[in-house]
Amino acid sequence: MPIYRQIYWRFRDAIVSGKLRAGERVPSVRTLAAELNLARGTVEAAYQMLIGEGYLVSHGPAGTMVAHDLYPAEPPVLEAVVTEHESLVHTGVLPLPLQMGLPALDAFPRKLWIRLASRTLRQGGLDGLVYPDPRGHASLRTALAGYLGIARGISCSSDQIFVCAGYRACLELIYRSLLRVGDHGWFEEPGYFIAREFLKEIGLEPVPIPVDSAGLDVQAAMGMAPDARFALVTPSHQSPLGVSLTLPRRQALLDWAMAQESWIIEDDYDSEYRYRGRPLPALKSLDSQGRVLYIGTFSKVLMPGLRLAYVVVPQAQVKRFAYMADTLQNHCPHVLQSTVATFIEEGHFGRHIKKMRALYPQRRALLIEALLDTLGSAAHIDPQAGGMHIIVRLAPEYDDRIIADRAQKAGLAVQALSRWYAGPETSKGLLLGFTNVQNKTQSASLAARLHQCFQVSADKTHHHS
Repeated sequence: MPIYRQIYWRFRDAIVSGKLRAGERVPSVRTLAAELNLARGTVEAAYQMLIGEGYLVSHGPAGTMVAHDLYPAEPPVLEAVVTEHESLVHTGVLPLPLQMGLPALDAFPRKLWIRLASRTLRQGGLDGLVYPDPRGHASLRTALAGYLGIARGISCSSDQIFVCAGYRACLELIYRSLLRVGDHGWFEEPGYFIAREFLKEIGLEPVPIPVDSAGLDVQAAMGMAPDARFALVTPSHQSPLGVSLTLPRRQALLDWAMAQESWIIEDDYDSEYRYRGRPLPALKSLDSQGRVLYIGTFSKVLMPGLRLAYVVVPQAQVKRFAYMADTLQNHCPHVLQSTVATFIEEGHFGRHIKKMRALYPQRRALLIEALLDTLGSAAHIDPQAGGMHIIVRLAPEYDDRIIADRAQKAGLAVQALSRWYAGPETSKGLLLGFTNVQNKTQSASLAARLHQCFQVSADKTHHHS
């Protein structure tokens, strides 16, 4: 760091932390330059930055002093108290083994991606320098409209697609455009807890609706909250149980939304990965009345580092969403959107998904085989037609939360299924991501490490009994 910046930071830190107080005089440029054996111009540059940002005030011959009207050095008291059990959703560190919701990072075509991104930068014109279109880059929205028509059966135009900085940004755009604080909504039980917490944070009230082997129980939902303003569902591959919403229930859900003039938010987070039969068409493909808002993300199919997701909205709502998108300033970097557009247009996206569809069943089989060999009668694995994680069901004497906590301490990103429930009625199990399990040796090692957490848990449970 240049020396003038170092001086600037040292003064700034001293002022912010309260070591230098308001009204205190600081050494003159000449004195400090002599003390530090530096050119006067270096100290002058640091002081000018501090004066420009309002930390110091020059009083001419009277000297330079710390400004009086700075915010207090004491940190503000935050209303939200974060307990020790709460942790950040994303930390920026490399994920632990068995992390859910991650694509195979080692199988991502990085060289190709870098080449396309470099080309995008080289060919960028003035459109990359001005304020971007808040709806998303035009080339990406066009590419997505084509992809969704072929792959998900969704007939939409590019102007119905809004690109957002991640899944929660999509939810916020929907909320700001169509819902109000206090609105009730159907939410799958068990369901994606991060989405549930986010809905609560923005003032909505998710009502837990049971999920069985046919998906969300629409009949039960109509009894529990008939006047709900929205339903948030994962119909292709329920998160976390992996079941699909049956056709009769899809129809019942659409009929309810139409009669109530309510909204269905379809979270289609990993539907590309179905290993038996063809991927199911999206619920949005059946929506003839414009009640479904479809959310897709590139976090699961390309990489989470992109922070790119999108929502497809009914034609009648396009203007409202465009206005809100502009207000929210929910933008994703132009260069990344453009690179993803090229990735789709040139056929790399389709080839990548095809490759992952072949790779994931192999990795899944490796982990399941290792777990069955190691855990024996302590657990069995739920059969699922698709997805990126498995559910390990436990023998009655085991507690999934104890095992998950032990596993986290042992460096494994294992989640307890019971924590995905909002109500007291829960089902126990462990959720394990398999997409980054690369070989037999690794899978055997991970299974052995997990097994040690089982033994500890069993001891603890027997001790209680």
